[in-house]
Amino acid sequence: MGQGGETKTRTEPVIEIQERGEIFMFYRPKVEKEEAHGAEDVQRLYLVLRPESGEREVEEKQQDPQCGGGGGGGNEQINIEKQPALLRFIVMGRKSLPDPSKKSTPCWGFVEMVTTNIEDVKDALKGEEYETATRGRRHKPDSRAVGEGIYRILRHIINPAAGSSSSRMHTHLVYKLEYPVPPQLGSTDQGRHHEDGGEQEQGPQEALNIAPQASFLLQKKNPDQQHGVGFRGLQSKRKASFPAHMQGLFGRNRYHPADPPDFLNYEGCEFLLISASDDIEDELGLELRTEQSSCETAAECSDLIKTFGESTSASPATRRPLLQGTWV
Repeated sequence: MGQGGETKTRTEPVIEIQERGEIFMFYRPKVEKEEAHGAEDVQRLYLVLRPESGEREVEEKQQDPQCGGGGGGGNEQINIEKQPALLRFIVMGRKSLPDPSKKSTPCWGFVEMVTTNIEDVKDALKGEEYETATRGRRHKPDSRAVGEGIYRILRHIINPAAGSSSSRMHTHLVYKLEYPVPPQLGSTDQGRHHEDGGEQEQGPQEALNIAPQASFLLQKKNPDQQHGVGFRGLQSKRKASFPAHMQGLFGRNRYHPADPPDFLNYEGCEFLLISASDDIEDELGLELRTEQSSCETAAECSDLIKTFGESTSASPATRRPLLQGTWV
């Protein structure tokens, strides 16, 4: 699939693409749940961003712990257009993406891991058995692939007239799915009839607010400021430690636009997503295009399946949400 392409369909509004790449989505059923049949059975929603190009081919990231840094212990540069690919493993706090019908309600999330080793992400998606003091041995199930597409991080500039003192800027994360194929999303095939003849259950994409395409305002949280009402946030030892020149961009503000996107290259980076639109072209005058391929089956075309191979999160037993839009 790759990063796809984009076309600006009108001159207004003014936007600037900061970063292009692929986005992969996974959910994990709750502990001791072998399958999920609805949002109430979901423990975590994960996003994996794989940047592939941008206005700068070289970005800053936290230093690999194996090199003696990490977690603010050092910084390094990485060329996002070269291999090995940079991978950001992200946890969404509400176990879903923002509800498009609630445009003023933010969703909190954080970057749990930044790596160039795909095995690190595979391990994070795996299930495991573990012991607890009160409940004995417990089982955490494997994650399930639920979405694959392309994304952009971009600046949206308001009132950009030369010399205008009222010019403002904010940043968006926008995406468009390639899998499941959009006609499957919300189709009658992805739900199931209850035995009593009641309403069909929502499919995983609809239940987790994963629309075929979406635009979100994206704001980074200042690790030196307290969260607002309603957000617990990460404990101090887990918060990001940005280099001084990046931390300085916050000033005394609690939040800052995702400019530069390099903020996402630091583990513990907290952010807010706020639903803006489920029609990117209508809102921003930007048309995203996924890359066309000649594969005979979706499984052969999927970059997610190619990337994660036969790992538990992309195995034939757990890829039904991705390819068919049904719960597993």
